[in-house]
Amino acid sequence: MTTDNALMTTDSVMIDHPTRRLVVTLPRAYDAACEHFETLVPEADLHRFYQQGSWRATLELAEINGPFGFMRYYRSDLCALMAGSPSLWKATQYLIGNHTIAERAFREEASAGLYAPMPCMIYADPDGDTKLAVDQPGLLFDSYGNPQIAEVGRELDARLAQLITLLGGQVLPHL
Repeated sequence: MTTDNALMTTDSVMIDHPTRRLVVTLPRAYDAACEHFETLVPEADLHRFYQQGSWRATLELAEINGPFGFMRYYRSDLCALMAGSPSLWKATQYLIGNHTIAERAFREEASAGLYAPMPCMIYADPDGDTKLAVDQPGLLFDSYGNPQIAEVGRELDARLAQLITLLGGQVLPHL
């Protein structure tokens, strides 16, 4: 069976879907931008999350741990990782999100976990300008054709717009 965006076989499916990469110029130098980002998006305290005895306690901890809606689940200094290579970028890669928000999509479709947490990157371009790059979550979650999952994407779009504003960047249209 073939539809506009899906090809199905007996037990597998291939789904094409749109995405939109947002690249936002940030007003701070690279190191200062990373520091500011990491202040606004604190590291997820996974040890404490694993100890919570109820979902309500998990939700309360998420409000404390991610005051602006996002937490950091992963951070990698790509410059250090690629030391000695001809790549001279300053770049830090992150996985950010909020598992208490993502849970609402995950309960509808486990594969929605592909997009939560979401990858993003802060880097310095060849002119020395600092950029934040991230795929728009709303389009990714909307690709499931499920209103509950799409609502999670819209909420993440709004939270991403708030984060961009807090970072001093300009919120792009369609976010």
